[in-house]
Amino acid sequence: MLFNSYIFIFAFLPITFTLYFILARYKNGETAITFLVLASLFFYGWWNPTYLVLMLVSISVNYTIGESIVRYRAANNLHQTKLLLTIGIIFNLGLLGYFKYANFIFENTNLLLGFNFPINEIILPLAISFFTFQQVAYLIDAYKGITEEFKFSHYVLFVTFFPQLIAGPIVHHKEMLPQFMQLDSMKPRLENVVTGLNIFALGLFKKVVLADGVAQYASPVFTAAAAGEPMSFFVAWGGALAYTLQLYFDFSGYSDMAIGIARMFGIQLPLNFASPYKSLNIIEFWRRWHMTLSRFLRDYVYFGLGGNRKGNTRRYINLLATMLLGGLWHGAGWTFIFWGGLHGLYLVINHR
Repeated sequence: MLFNSYIFIFAFLPITFTLYFILARYKNGETAITFLVLASLFFYGWWNPTYLVLMLVSISVNYTIGESIVRYRAANNLHQTKLLLTIGIIFNLGLLGYFKYANFIFENTNLLLGFNFPINEIILPLAISFFTFQQVAYLIDAYKGITEEFKFSHYVLFVTFFPQLIAGPIVHHKEMLPQFMQLDSMKPRLENVVTGLNIFALGLFKKVVLADGVAQYASPVFTAAAAGEPMSFFVAWGGALAYTLQLYFDFSGYSDMAIGIARMFGIQLPLNFASPYKSLNIIEFWRRWHMTLSRFLRDYVYFGLGGNRKGNTRRYINLLATMLLGGLWHGAGWTFIFWGGLHGLYLVINHR
């Protein structure tokens, strides 16, 4: 179910919005939260109900590990908390690695070493990269003592809240859960609804009119290139620039729609794009493009590797490693690895 589909705009969203606030008013906040969890799971399962099981297993394991980390940390058992964090990260990255990268690894192993591993097509579960990174951040924050205890239903809502589930923004529990716990957010407010609808309409325009409109110029060029057809200099560059605009308006539009929908529910999601094509250098670009992913990579990968605390050489290595991971996060393929390495190299040059 896409944000720009008729069934979402004219059925799922208005029904979910209405019932959520009715339950919050005439029942209680916990009932409303439970309903919103079920609605979010229905939204996710609309694509493929089978992968609901995978998501719920991931959520249950991470919640259990996170709660144990908080408990052992309170008892000052640092060895146990570090062990649990390691297990949690291995579990999450293992799950992501199997579904997203197993085919890529086997294909290249067969090619490079002449093996003949059987390769079965693994269907990539929707949004697995987003909810995996989000839960890794939760476990690390629990290890650092940033998280607080909360109910299982609250944690499930933090992971599955349907506006940000499919394409982000990538959020932290500390910026989401307190908002759901506020009584004011469980009352429909005209200001939130109007603001949310305006942001949603802007995002819908970006997606349907601008992104899908310019795709008519980009797609034929890439189709022709994949078929090996010759093309002129201007046609090639025109297709590349058209795709650049398509990519931005598609992703930015979807992020705006997510922010707008959440605002209608009284929830403020973090900004994800800030006119990145106006950037003066690559450093500024990554502060404006997919800002919540940049924040995650900076806080949990770059800083985790040591950041710039161990000299310039180590700093440049950390930048390259972080951007290579960022490239792999976008997809399993050498083009994504090359793209990540290229941006890492740009950042190194810009920092010198």
